[in-house]
Amino acid sequence: MTGAARHYRYTDLHAAGEPVRIVTDGAPDLAGATLLEKRRDAMTRHDIVRRHLMLEPRGHADMYGVWPTPADHPDCALAVLFMHNEGYSTMCGHATIALGRWMIDTGIVTPTPPVTHFNLQCPCGPVAVRVDTPATGPIGAVSFDSVPVFAGPLAQTLTLPGHGVVSVDIAYGGAYYAIVPARRLGLDLATTPTESLVQAGRDIIRAGREQLVIQHPDAADLGFLYGCIVTDDRLPGESSATRNLCIFGGGQVDRSATGSGIAARLALAHQQGLIGPGQACDVAGLSGIAFRGVIRDVDSDGRLIVTVTGTGHYSGHGSFEVETDDPLHDGFEVPARLADPAS
Repeated sequence: MTGAARHYRYTDLHAAGEPVRIVTDGAPDLAGATLLEKRRDAMTRHDIVRRHLMLEPRGHADMYGVWPTPADHPDCALAVLFMHNEGYSTMCGHATIALGRWMIDTGIVTPTPPVTHFNLQCPCGPVAVRVDTPATGPIGAVSFDSVPVFAGPLAQTLTLPGHGVVSVDIAYGGAYYAIVPARRLGLDLATTPTESLVQAGRDIIRAGREQLVIQHPDAADLGFLYGCIVTDDRLPGESSATRNLCIFGGGQVDRSATGSGIAARLALAHQQGLIGPGQACDVAGLSGIAFRGVIRDVDSDGRLIVTVTGTGHYSGHGSFEVETDDPLHDGFEVPARLADPAS
């Protein structure tokens, strides 16, 4: 137990079933001239905010959140930190989709029917957002253009418990993912129990962080393995939706297809010659609700801009009080065994 009583207000949304908890009051101002500096400040001095809002008893193992902060990029309407059970993401597509609707509803961005355009500053860089905003009726789909994404390194071998040596492809979609078809693990995305698929993804993340060296060419803060995407055998660009299961952060399971993960998957598919610019790809995750991905542009260095489209929906609004004498003041994660201390 540490610290004084804290009060927060929040708005909850979801995109394709994946939660987005936006803290609207109670979080401190962050120090730093840039968003990456603010991210470091949140990690080192104010991580209690993440723990209060993401971990139990106020959150849960698969909660996901957004910490808004003023943008330092002159062309951006808002800057955001993304947070989860383990730490702070560098990019989040499903949260960006939810934010597109929320930023118009709250007046941060003034709608300009029929489509509202603005930029959102994310830790990986600014992304262009477009929101269907008819003159009458509800807000519709939200699209965003990724930061430059790319595939590589490919065909990386990992030694996994229970699976031996497995080859995975690494791709960057605003965060780095290890991408692997379920069949390489001796599994089937459609019929293998979800628990087994999730455990395999967690094993890949753990092994990848131990056995691989990942370096982003532009920013050291971005050079780490964030998650694993286990895919079906349907190729991106085929007529019906492909499915994947994304495990990320501290092993949490994305209910959506993962917006930044779709950007990574399309970068990999383009590198493999399986999809070209302008070709749409629908990808569904655990909930079965698809996001759409399209390669918008390819630059001379082979980096891609991928447009991802989906919809956000409200779940609720509320407030939290963290009492000074609460024995679980700092939040906790359910231990793997009762003999282990709650963290």
